[in-house]
Formats: sequence, C-alpha cells, structure tokens
Amino acid sequence: MSLGFLALLVVGTYTAAAGIRNNGGAVALVKGAVPALYQPLVEKWGTLCPAINPALLAAQLYQESGWNPKAQSPAEAQGIAQFIPGTWSAHGVDGDGDGDRDVWDPADAIPSAASYDCKLAGYVKKVPGDPTDNMLAAYNAGAYAVIKYGGVPPYRETQNYVKIIRTLEKSFARPVGRVQPSRQAAGAIYFAQQKLGTKYLWGGNGTPEHGGRFDCSGLTQAAYRTVGIELPRVANDQYNAGPHPSRDELLPGDLVFFSDDLANSRAIRHVGLYVGGGYMINAPYTGAVIRFDKIDTPDYFGATRVTKDGAAALPTARPTG
Repeated sequence: MSLGFLALLVVGTYTAAAGIRNNGGAVALVKGAVPALYQPLVEKWGTLCPAINPALLAAQLYQESGWNPKAQSPAEAQGIAQFIPGTWSAHGVDGDGDGDRDVWDPADAIPSAASYDCKLAGYVKKVPGDPTDNMLAAYNAGAYAVIKYGGVPPYRETQNYVKIIRTLEKSFARPVGRVQPSRQAAGAIYFAQQKLGTKYLWGGNGTPEHGGRFDCSGLTQAAYRTVGIELPRVANDQYNAGPHPSRDELLPGDLVFFSDDLANSRAIRHVGLYVGGGYMINAPYTGAVIRFDKIDTPDYFGATRVTKDGAAALPTARPTG
C-alpha cells in the first residue's frame, strides 16, 4: 500500500465527508465506554435532573478516578467519585438502599455524585447561561462564585474544569450523527507509515534508547505527537481522546481498539491506526514488525476519532488505590 494511495484515500474520504457535522445532544452511552459493572448505575442516575446526563456523569467519574472504586488522593478524596470526607458527610446518599452510606461502594458513590450535581444545579438555576456549565463551575468553584459572576467565573482553573468535563462527555456519548473528520489524521498516518518494517518493542516509545522501536500505543502516541496532539501512553486511555465513529463510518487516522472484554473500555489491550479499506498500521507483538493488518477480528472493540481538545482533556495522573 503506497503513500500515494494513502494520500488519495485520505483526500477522497475527507472530500466525501465535507460538511458533515455532529448533531450534538447525545445522551446515550457509547457501547463499552463505561465498564459493564457500573453502566446501569450511570444510566439510571445520569438522568436525575436536566443538568446532567449519563455521558456527563460518566465523564466526571472517569476524570475523577478512572473507574477505580478504591482510588484515594493525597487530599483524602475517596472512592470512584472522589468525595472528600466533609462533602461526603453532607451529600452522600444511600443509593442502594442497604441502610448505609459507603463512599467506597460505587452503588452509593455514583448516585451521590449525581445527587450532588443536581443540588448544585439547583443552587445556580437562576444564573444566566448554560445550566450544565454553571453546575460544573459550581462543583469546582462553589455556587456563590457562579452567582456572583452571573455564570462560569473568570477563574482559569474553573473554566478549564468545565471545558474538560464537557469535552470528555463527548467521548462517552453515543454520537447521534456522523463524527467530524480529523484534520490531523493525514500527518499521523504519514509518520506511522515511515515506521513500517520496524521491529516491535514492548514498552517502546521510538526513542534512541529504544532503538527507534515502538509498541502499539507508543506508535499511535508518537504519530499524533507529530501533529501537535499529545495522547496518553496506554491504549485504554487513548480510547477517550475523542468521539467514537461506528465501524461503517471509519476514516483514515482513526484509532482502532481491541479487547478481550467488549463491554469494558478499561480492558482494552491493543490499538492501531486506521488507514482505510479495513486496514490499520499495526505494531502487533514481540517478534513481529510494524505492518498493515486487517481490523476485522473478533476482538475489535471500537474506534476513536482523535481531537486536540479530547486528548488535552484526558487525566495525566490519577489517584491511587
């Protein structure tokens, strides 16, 4: 498969996709984005009030803990929703009706996160502007600041927090229309194609000490770095770097993912760079070289159309636990 062919494929696909826009407004969860163990809770409690939806609640939980129910931060934030003890004492609810409020139990913590969001939305409901943005701003800066400034306050941290969650929301929402093409895709493909034939290296980042060799997520990270997009290092976090086109909507430059658990994005174990025609550039395993491979295998999980904002919204560090 030549570079000229790939260039024509990319240009032709972009031309066909010109003018396509995501209609927005999606609140259903994309398949597998939320671990199956927690999806019913997120779907149920993500509709508790108009200011939230399941995708937004999922984005908050992912940003807070990466779905780790044992997560604990240096600031003593605890559990899957990262409540600090004082906030939990005031706002924790008995979500599963078993007679206790356990911050470490997702069946309590996820409902509590939704309930707390809705309380904050109620505090700022008369403030002008987008009610969800105002709710998220209140979560970060307090309801008083949102009321004082008549919307999201002019604090860099708060404005960034709102942007991060609204961006991550798109990676958990099932698109209701076609996903916009990526402008950076051709550059990422060009880089990856130059690495065809290079021997695979587990943990390889392509650095001199690694002999210019890569593993799967090291290759996709390096490819997108050349076009100014910094992806996380591991495949299952790269999955949340943008919205998710369906199999029949794939475009060159999309990341394609593979897993032994098709109901849990946190179980993703492999990623490739789609080039069109059912093929990806793939750094497959020890003993092999970077090569073209078909994507249609039983462990195909899904795809992500990487965006600069989507990649920038991903957590760089998580609480331990």
